Amino acid sequence: MGFDPQQQDPPGLTGEMKPRPDHGEKSYRGSGRLEGQRALITGGDSGIGRAVAIAYAREGADVAISYLPSEETDAREVAELVEAEGRRVVLLPGDLRDEETCRSVVADAASGLGGLDVLVNNAGFQMARRESFEDVTTDDLDRVMKTNLYALVWVTQAALEHLSSGASIINVSSIQAYQPSTSLMDYAATKAAINNMTVNLAAELGPRGIRVNAVAPGPIWTPLQPATQPPEKLEKFGEDTPLGRAGQPAECASAFVFLASPHEASYVSATVLGVTGGKPVF
Repeated sequence: MGFDPQQQDPPGLTGEMKPRPDHGEKSYRGSGRLEGQRALITGGDSGIGRAVAIAYAREGADVAISYLPSEETDAREVAELVEAEGRRVVLLPGDLRDEETCRSVVADAASGLGGLDVLVNNAGFQMARRESFEDVTTDDLDRVMKTNLYALVWVTQAALEHLSSGASIINVSSIQAYQPSTSLMDYAATKAAINNMTVNLAAELGPRGIRVNAVAPGPIWTPLQPATQPPEKLEKFGEDTPLGRAGQPAECASAFVFLASPHEASYVSATVLGVTGGKPVF
């Protein structure tokens, strides 16, 4: 089942979506799997990032989230949900396409939380409102590449000053890295690059005791969809998966909890975990 045609301006807001996504607000139950951990989640105001923030807080972690200033309303909602679990939350508005912003976000997260144990590189952007390769503009490329790749590099570099043995880095890949759509060729290219970066970083950081993995979501109902997809495409969004539907952000959260856990995933690194509704990630 798809969704009603709807459209927003990028980056999109949760409150304007119909139906509103499920981030696990009422369903996720924690069991102390991340007790005492301190996590920075980029793009943590909405979608998958919001679901991860909720799950981490309910598993005992303190959370910092970065987001665009225009997403303040969403970020405040996440802050209330995290604080309701008795956990600390640090709000970090800023555009991660700027290198200095990336580095200051990490510094402020570490300062506000008293250190860092988990980094989730979730912030991402796609642009699907075009018909051919010839329609890709330099501005499109800059926004996609800087949000998805440059920011990941800058944020991770800054975070390594604070991460020590036992820490975890989790990147967000996509089914697009394996089954790229023609309308998302630049986005898909960044996700394939993220897979390679994940493997390379895991090899480099393994001797330091830092694990590096990725989650590859399939079609997930987040603000990015109505903000970047043609409205008519939303009517069948996710129906091409073997499970026949799009996923909800809450359905991704447990993968991030597992990979962040210093106990359950202590021997897991250089892995891409698919949450794709049945589409293969190999």
